[in-house]
Amino acid sequence: MINSSAQKTDAECFTVPQHTTIMGITMDDKVKDLMGSLGRGRGSLIPLLQRVQSEFGYLPRETVAAISDALVISESEVYGVATFYSEFKLKKPGEHTFKVCMGTSCYVSGGGTLLSQIIRRLGVRPGETTSDGKYSLDAVACLGCCSQSPTVVLDDVIHGNVTPSTLESMISELENGSEAL
Repeated sequence: MINSSAQKTDAECFTVPQHTTIMGITMDDKVKDLMGSLGRGRGSLIPLLQRVQSEFGYLPRETVAAISDALVISESEVYGVATFYSEFKLKKPGEHTFKVCMGTSCYVSGGGTLLSQIIRRLGVRPGETTSDGKYSLDAVACLGCCSQSPTVVLDDVIHGNVTPSTLESMISELENGSEAL
């Protein structure tokens, strides 16, 4: 038999102190500031999640309760939407993010080979970030750049017609401190 006094409710497991501060501003205040002219309720959830992710690069756990309060919806609804859409990230991404297109055109043109190369070279799998926090890797369904396949996005810059050697050059330049690719 489980000791019921030691069990936590779902609310206790997911609740994070809303008074967490970033540079002296509470998370509640930051979310309200990002909310701007958006109204309350479910219709504003995706735009607010986009604004929060744009601000932080991901959706910090501390923001979920603040978003829930600001929009007057449950935290589980916020998590449900954030986990449904692959563009929302609940973990802090690396300093540099690779997105490899795995759509049909890119895949048959070598996208799978490029993905394997990054996995081997950086030691990280799709959805993960290297232990030093420098690189993240994502495999995406389609980038809509089929005429330039295979395609890799590095830090929001689309690179088309990527070969294993151009990918190796991209990685080497990052490792050597070049930020402009």
